[in-house]
Amino acid sequence: MDIFVTVFLPMTLFVIMFSLGLGLVVDDFSRILVQPKAFAVGMLAQMVMLPLVGFLLASNLNLSPELALGVVIVTLCPGGATANIFTRIARGDVALSITVMSVSTLLAVVTMPILAQLAASHFLSVEAEDVKVTGLALSMVMLTAVPICCAMTIRHFAPRFAQAIDRSVARIALVLVVVVIGVVLVTNWGMFIENLPILGPSLLTLNALVLAGGLLLAWLFSLSQGQATAIALETGIKNGALGVTVGSLIVDHGGDVSPISVPSGVYGITMYAMCVAFMFWRRSRATVGAAAPA
Repeated sequence: MDIFVTVFLPMTLFVIMFSLGLGLVVDDFSRILVQPKAFAVGMLAQMVMLPLVGFLLASNLNLSPELALGVVIVTLCPGGATANIFTRIARGDVALSITVMSVSTLLAVVTMPILAQLAASHFLSVEAEDVKVTGLALSMVMLTAVPICCAMTIRHFAPRFAQAIDRSVARIALVLVVVVIGVVLVTNWGMFIENLPILGPSLLTLNALVLAGGLLLAWLFSLSQGQATAIALETGIKNGALGVTVGSLIVDHGGDVSPISVPSGVYGITMYAMCVAFMFWRRSRATVGAAAPA
């Protein structure tokens, strides 16, 4: 199992982030200036509302400290690449979705280690030095920022090559994600089954709360329906593989898959049950060219 944690899991995250980077261009970041209010609301939902909801929910659940910390880790993750696909199907603002995901993914290199340390100190009662913040930050740089930047560089200087390998890399990434979630659940099967009656409904509740919270923030700031859809889906769909990886890195478990990773693995499955229904509901409400508030 040690090779899974030290080799396969980081490799999976690297491939996922490389796949994400192949779909990004510099203009994805420059859109911040085009839609500053919508971008700010999206980041508010992603970086403030989501972790706050996760912390309050985890603090009031009858879960073990490690699983409670795992729930918070889920909310510290940036949006998953599938949020862009769901947003497109739901007739939301895809450009906004891509921009929020891109920026939040890079910011997570800084925010996740710091917030994960605070959450670990709260739920596990461990000293700050027991959480390897510097090592976690460096690992996140190598496993998120580096592959994204490499892929963007390839797309910029060799667009035809990037386009040729994009679909294959995406398929490989999807297979790796499925394998990772499966291994995490199997290796922690006893804990998973024991806590499923609480953990399952709790993660579905978390998903429902953040989807509703994204819409509420968009409504409060008078954003369009498409922008509201993008922000809600970007907030509700998380990068589960990143959560699993961080859960295994934050506290040393002797080479074993950490129970802290279990909520990310479960959320990586349950989020689609809620988000698929949400996607089709938003699609049914959408009208081409609509700019009415959410």
